[in-house]
Amino acid sequence: MSEELNLVKDLALILISAGLFTIISKWLKQPLILGYIVAGFLVGPHLGLFPTVTSVESVDQWSEIGIIFLLFSLGLEFSFKKLLKVGSAALITAATNCVGMFMVGIVTGSALGWTMMESIFLGGMLSMSSTTIIIKAFDDLRLKDESYASLVFGILIIEDLIAVLLMVLLSTLAVSNKFAGGEMLMGLAKLAFFLILWFLVGIYVIPSVLKRVKQYLSDEILLLVSIGLCFGMVTLASAVGFSSALGAFVMGSLLSETLEGERIEHLTHSLKDLFGAIFFVSVGMMVDPAVIGAHWGAVLALTLVAMAGILCFSVTGVIISGRGLSTALHTGFSLAQLGEFSFIIAGLGVSLGVLRGFIYPIIISVSVITTFTTPYMIKAAAPVEKWLRRKLPARFLARIDPPQEETGASRAAVSEWHKLLKNYALRLVLYGVIITAILIGTESYLHPLLERLLPDWSTGLHSLLDVLITLALLSPFLYGLAISGGKIRSSAGRLLRENRANRWPVLALMLLRIAIAIAIIMLVILSHFHLRGWAILLVIAAAFFLLVAARLTMHNYSGLEERFMSNLNERDNLERLRNPVSSSVREKMAGYDVHIEQFKVPQNFAYVGQALREMPFRHTTGINIIKIVRGAKSILIPSGDERIFPFDTLVAVGTTEQIRAFRQTLRESTVSAPAEETEFSVEPVTLRPGSYLVGQTLRTADMRSGGCMVISVLRGEEFITNPKPDFAFREGDTVWLAGEKSGVAFYGA
Repeated sequence: MSEELNLVKDLALILISAGLFTIISKWLKQPLILGYIVAGFLVGPHLGLFPTVTSVESVDQWSEIGIIFLLFSLGLEFSFKKLLKVGSAALITAATNCVGMFMVGIVTGSALGWTMMESIFLGGMLSMSSTTIIIKAFDDLRLKDESYASLVFGILIIEDLIAVLLMVLLSTLAVSNKFAGGEMLMGLAKLAFFLILWFLVGIYVIPSVLKRVKQYLSDEILLLVSIGLCFGMVTLASAVGFSSALGAFVMGSLLSETLEGERIEHLTHSLKDLFGAIFFVSVGMMVDPAVIGAHWGAVLALTLVAMAGILCFSVTGVIISGRGLSTALHTGFSLAQLGEFSFIIAGLGVSLGVLRGFIYPIIISVSVITTFTTPYMIKAAAPVEKWLRRKLPARFLARIDPPQEETGASRAAVSEWHKLLKNYALRLVLYGVIITAILIGTESYLHPLLERLLPDWSTGLHSLLDVLITLALLSPFLYGLAISGGKIRSSAGRLLRENRANRWPVLALMLLRIAIAIAIIMLVILSHFHLRGWAILLVIAAAFFLLVAARLTMHNYSGLEERFMSNLNERDNLERLRNPVSSSVREKMAGYDVHIEQFKVPQNFAYVGQALREMPFRHTTGINIIKIVRGAKSILIPSGDERIFPFDTLVAVGTTEQIRAFRQTLRESTVSAPAEETEFSVEPVTLRPGSYLVGQTLRTADMRSGGCMVISVLRGEEFITNPKPDFAFREGDTVWLAGEKSGVAFYGA
């Protein structure tokens, strides 16, 4: 059999076994992910009881595509803006978990008799939870709308970023056998630089392009464009030394900010399911019973250490960040497993020759076991929380549960100086990244291009043209860095109105930005020309006067920033226009535990047709329905007499617990009884003498009351479809009757 057909056979085996065991999982009311893992274990290369795949390498490639689609989908659902909203809590928890598990890994490795380098690598392997496993488990258990889900996803993304830095550190440590803090800082700077650059360029370019070609974006074309952009960013991320998963997440996050984000998410859902299934089956294929049998003690110890350690450190991190016991427990129980980066770090150690061969399959076995337990751990969070709330002292619970945040005048005021310095630093960083990227690009590509296009020009002319083009490319960003104020200008104005003495520090900050811009201009010029002292002073003076003149004459220049902010906020603005009530509540009540959620009424909802006052939701859950959307009609603040119909959208407001209880009540109130079906038949009947229909018209026969109708009539050579009500039936007509079988038999007699 050819290699291509072997690949088809492998995919057939994987998908058929996955389908079979997911059906069994569904029948047993278990998460689908367990069916995938069991299927992979049974058809994997280690068991030998069933037909197995012929090319594990090809399956690995398909599973890599599965990781890409899973992270791309996560980016579409969980953008950079959402990451920033949970930033501090996610950062504290991820850092607590990674640092704590790194130390635990070193101690555990030493206790198992491993070398110090192996123990250090073990610490890195135990630090990372599985993004893909948790995404799939949350999908299966329908938990993506829970309040703690966004925090969990934020932690996972930060852990993936930490993993990239950790790989740089461990690689350097393995090669040089010493800690290299400089390389780690450079890796961190490189990661931050590319993330900011991709975000800025992507938000500026992608939404603008999609809006320009919106009329041509059929589902087919949009699917091709979005997948192409995803793979393009994956390629770019890999080229600069980052993981493919990070590139997929970044592009998903960028596309999520466009108006087509929800549509792209819908179009790629099936692809995510298909390739995600292949990935999870491939995880099950990695389980080697022989390794587990030979090193069962290490596997068991590392499994317990990983689950208990991640649980403890994650719960501690969330509580430290002020999110309370409930969020902490649900987050900790969700994260208690090893992830894909554990495989990658283990593979890195083996390739560098610092890990013995048996360690890699041990880590895979631990990861698969913890993956298997993930759904059960997630489900265990709620009963554990109830048990702890009964056992822990009320004073202790009051200290760790966050109080309601205050808003408005009672919230701690942020000083204008704090706002000014924050916006000042943000502007320097963002424009600095773009300027650095332009300088690197022109240095790497512009000069060689000019030499190829203009070979007859002298070196001096090449340098002059290089400088002019570079400065032309930099000019709008130098203006934004040195002159354009945005929020800086408004904060500075308030400070000057509050106290005239503030004019000197404000002026100093303005001059510092101008000085940075002039320094960049000088850097470009001096990289190509050697200037004397008087020439340098002349260039500095000219640059200063040009920037000051620009400040005085170009007050309205802000096109780049306006385009960027418009693209960044266009989806939020559209949401604000579509759902003004929900958006208003979210903005005004942002400091409190008050949430807005939308719920679609299913067709088989138990309370369909009943009035709101007749339903138990307000009494049992405490939520309020503030809006009902019915087609193009919106009913604001519905009365208790308003009835609920299938496919209505209920907009509910309540606390986290109230929304969770309402979601559960909706699920429990959806009946699944199958509809009764009657037997349908289409039969041609030739009317004989004495037939019921002979001599009657279609109107007088009143066939519809008997569950039957006439489709067509053949009379001689004339064929009549959908005859009129006054059509009279004659002997010899061939009548096509459609309807319930009993009705067709009666009227055809």
